[in-house]
Amino acid sequence: MTTHSATLREQIEEMIAVGQLKPGQHLDETELATRFGVSRTPIRETLIQLSSMGLVVIRPRRGAIVAELGPQQLVEMFEVMSELEATCGRLAARRMTHEEQQALLAAHQACQEALDAQEPDAYYYKNEIFHEAIYAGSHNQFLIEQTRALYRRLRPYRRLQLRVRDRLTNSYHEHDGVVSAIIDGDGERAAHLLREHVMIQGQRFSDLMASLPQLRQDAA
Repeated sequence: MTTHSATLREQIEEMIAVGQLKPGQHLDETELATRFGVSRTPIRETLIQLSSMGLVVIRPRRGAIVAELGPQQLVEMFEVMSELEATCGRLAARRMTHEEQQALLAAHQACQEALDAQEPDAYYYKNEIFHEAIYAGSHNQFLIEQTRALYRRLRPYRRLQLRVRDRLTNSYHEHDGVVSAIIDGDGERAAHLLREHVMIQGQRFSDLMASLPQLRQDAA
């Protein structure tokens, strides 16, 4: 993949993640080509790449739309996500180098600064860096790739979760326990805490379902 096409993919992926392109929204190749100053060919190639990642659905003769996830599919995907992250945490507690631990602590501090500023979007990006530090600390490349791939599919929904009342504060405090467990080398505790942190059930599921219409509204 060329650097240019990778950048194009990342830009459209980001628009999906932050809700500029909504679930179910039609993706007009001509419109996107104009927006990014390219021909329709690289746009079409990018949509195919995003389709292989599960972020876009290409329908024969009807064009592409942003993928929509139903409640059951969301629960199932978060269930798998929680197990992948738990495994990353367990391995990171055993394998993280001192430098990687320092990077995790720095990411945790950055999350606190975003929390103190009450900026959900800033927290969302710092939160991604925090989780990425844990993935990297697992030192298992196949696991890292699988976890990143599912994380990408769930990005719009994880971002939406952070807008629920008190979720930023709760998320940060959950991170606190995860960091302590990893630094202490307690893999089982790290795994348990990450599983609980990512899983959506009970009230957290209800909150996410109530927020979904907001994600699907047309961009302002």
